[in-house]
This record gives sequence, structure tokens and C-alpha cells, in this order.
Amino acid sequence: MEDQLLCCEVDSIRRAYQDVNLLNDRVLHTMLKAEENYLPSPNYFKCVQKEIVPKMRKIVATWMLEVCEEQKCEEEVFPLAMNYLDRFLSVEATRKTRLQLLGATCMFLASKMKETVPLTAEKLCIYTDNSVQPGELLQMELLVLNKLKWDLASVTPHDFIEHFLSKLKIHHSTKQILRKHAQTFVALCATDVNFIASPPSMVAAGSVVAAVQGLYLKSQDASLSSQNLTNFLSQVIRSDPDCLRSCQEQIESLLESSLRQAQQHSSTTETKRVDEDVDLSCTPTDVRDINI
Repeated sequence: MEDQLLCCEVDSIRRAYQDVNLLNDRVLHTMLKAEENYLPSPNYFKCVQKEIVPKMRKIVATWMLEVCEEQKCEEEVFPLAMNYLDRFLSVEATRKTRLQLLGATCMFLASKMKETVPLTAEKLCIYTDNSVQPGELLQMELLVLNKLKWDLASVTPHDFIEHFLSKLKIHHSTKQILRKHAQTFVALCATDVNFIASPPSMVAAGSVVAAVQGLYLKSQDASLSSQNLTNFLSQVIRSDPDCLRSCQEQIESLLESSLRQAQQHSSTTETKRVDEDVDLSCTPTDVRDINI
């Protein structure tokens, strides 16, 4: 009887193990070909939208990230939801009063795609302070699905991270830390309008390089130096090394500016205490610890 009670107390969510057969080059090359089909238009603010501006996207993205964090969603949910949002805004003019409804709908869909127990419409409506009703969200869901042509299997940076890590000769424990920091950078990029047109493979590779440099893994292995790793991953994703280096620098710059904002609002936001001797500009920080 005691054993049965103990079994009932464990986490009820079950997840499949990573299938190593999906980490081969054939799958990687297929994703590299497919990712172009899911890129939003980089100029939709000028060509499609009349009311929505980049600052509004930033605000709703920050709100969506906070919701995903509080609900402990899978790491893939937030970037996937932002992909849906950008693709929708690339083809459909939307009023600014409906942007939060769109964000909630995109989280609703992404959660269904990636979560074992997806977010409910009622719960998402609570996060809007009940300014959105479940019926409205369900109607918006059909509109988004229609505009995206029911193609929700978007390729995101998370799909590439595991492929890149499997090619690096690092210890398993180090790989877990590296994965966490890379995922943090990916989420940070998803909130920034400058990365809308960046291919997911480029964002993933730039995030991995930035994480390696921030964790000082280059001192342990010469192959993990910035130049060697950039050249290696640029070959993997079939890109120019200078483009990847530029992406990495953009990510690091975005992190610095986010940390700077966090320090400015440290008196009003809940942030973790950071040792004063640590150089924040080169230390990977969990995006959940800062107020983007």
C-alpha cells in the first residue's frame, strides 16, 4: 500500500527519451532545407501592420515569456509561439487592441504542439486579467490556423541545439549547463525584433557559441575557441562564418543591454543577488532572472 502511495506522489507527466536516431546528418539537412518555409517577413511592420510597432511586440513577447515561465512550459513553447505570432503578423493586419489576444492564442497552439499537458484557454484568459474570454481565444485560434495554413510544425532554434551539442566533445554534465544557457539565449532572441528574419539554425549556432564563450569552455579545449567553434558550426549549417560571428555578437550585445535594464530596475523587480566581483557582461544569465 505504501508503494502505491509513493507512486501516486511522483510527477504525473511522462516524457519520451531523446531518440539518438533523430540526431543524424540526414535529419539535420532536412531541417536546414525546411526552416526557410517558416521564416516570417522581416518587413511586416512597414508593409502589413498599420497600428502595431516593434515596441508593442516587445511588450507582448515579454508577457508571453513570463506566462510560459510561471506555467513551467517546455522550453520550446515560447520560441514556437513567437514564430506563430510573427508569421501571422506577416500576412494579416491586426489591431493593437488584439495583440495580447493573438499572443495568448499563439501560446495556446504552441502548448498543444509541445506540452504533454497543454495550457487551457481558461488559464490563459486569467493571465490577460480576463480582458479576453475563452470564446474569443477559440475563435482567434481558428483564424491563426487558417492564416498559417494549418502548418504548425515550425522549425525553431531548439530543434538545432541538440544536433550541435551532439557534435561537441564535452562531458555530459557540461553539456546540460551549455544546453540551458543556449536555450536562454534563444528565448532572449525571440523577444527581440532584430532576430525575426534570422534563420533558426543561425540563432541556435550563435547561442551555442555565445554560451561556450560565456562559460569559458574554450580554456578546456582548443576546438571550443570562438574562431574554431564558429568555423565548425558555420560548416554544419552551411553558412558564412562572418554571418555566424555577427549573430553571436548580436546575442551578446542583447544580453548586455538586458542585464543593464535589469540593474536599473533592480529596486522594483525580483532578481537574484549577483556577486559584485563578477563581470556581468560576459556571464551567461538565465533570462528568467532578468526583467527584459
